[in-house]
Amino acid sequence: MTGDTYAEATTPDGIDALARRAQDGDRDALELLLGAIRPRALNVCRGVLPYTPDAEDACQEALLNIANKIGSWGGRGRFTTWMHVVAVNSARTTYRRMKNQAVPADPQATGSHERPDPRTTSVIAGTRLDLLEAMESIERDHPQFVEPLLLRDVYGMSYEEIAEQVGAPLGTIKAQIHHGRKLARPLLRGSE
Repeated sequence: MTGDTYAEATTPDGIDALARRAQDGDRDALELLLGAIRPRALNVCRGVLPYTPDAEDACQEALLNIANKIGSWGGRGRFTTWMHVVAVNSARTTYRRMKNQAVPADPQATGSHERPDPRTTSVIAGTRLDLLEAMESIERDHPQFVEPLLLRDVYGMSYEEIAEQVGAPLGTIKAQIHHGRKLARPLLRGSE
């Protein structure tokens, strides 16, 4: 691929064009598309999983999901908006899988270390991931609030982009984000 072709493939219009060609079965277009969006997908995953190897695993899962489910992109909005949602969901899935596989350390084996607060400490990377824990908690009873809230408050997408992506009226999206924030606030404060 020449420099001009690559630059064109990384513009929003170029990415949309590659995605349409990939949907039509063009394998070369799919490979170019995945290469063009990988840095973006990795950044999305890093926003959820700050430990680089975890983010890279989630990014790989996101790219596989994109390749396998490219036909589900409706073409209503930008492909990158759809890709954003797939990457967020892949990162959250990777986090859940790693959390479920984590084995707590034996406090007797290493001495008298205090156990970290699971609401604010990642079982994977030892970093603060209380937002993910809050989203997990909210999702149990109010799953409709989680995706719009993450897309708005973590990834900074506009209300209009979110409404287009999830296929809901703009007023509904704003209300879901407002209610999601109200539910998340006390969970993020911790037990101070």
